[in-house]
Amino acid sequence: MKLVIGGYAQGKLEFALQRYKEEKWAVFDGRLPSEKQLQELCKQKKKVIIYHFHNWIRERILQEGNPEEEIIAFLGKNPESMIISDEVGNGIVPIDFFEREYRERTGRILVTLANQADEVVRVICGIGQKIK
Repeated sequence: MKLVIGGYAQGKLEFALQRYKEEKWAVFDGRLPSEKQLQELCKQKKKVIIYHFHNWIRERILQEGNPEEEIIAFLGKNPESMIISDEVGNGIVPIDFFEREYRERTGRILVTLANQADEVVRVICGIGQKIK
């Protein structure tokens, strides 16, 4: 699994598609693909990019899901995927409880994924810096 992180509007997706252009990718924006979609992608020999991963986490929390367990299960079945996420923990600490919980859980999930990832890249101004 590859993890690409960085601030808002820093060119993470464009960087990833350019850097790994020898591979075929299917981009899912803020959601995980269904089983049916995964089967079709397997036939096409495409790998999955989960773009705006932080938005998926937010939605799963709002729906009272368990994004921590769900993403680990997904990656267990799809280990060649790429996760692209904004860094949401920088800046002012929100007053709103949900916003604090969302940032905390997102940060902890990204730490777990970074530990498991084969490669972690941080993108700033469209330039990637490999940090793992």
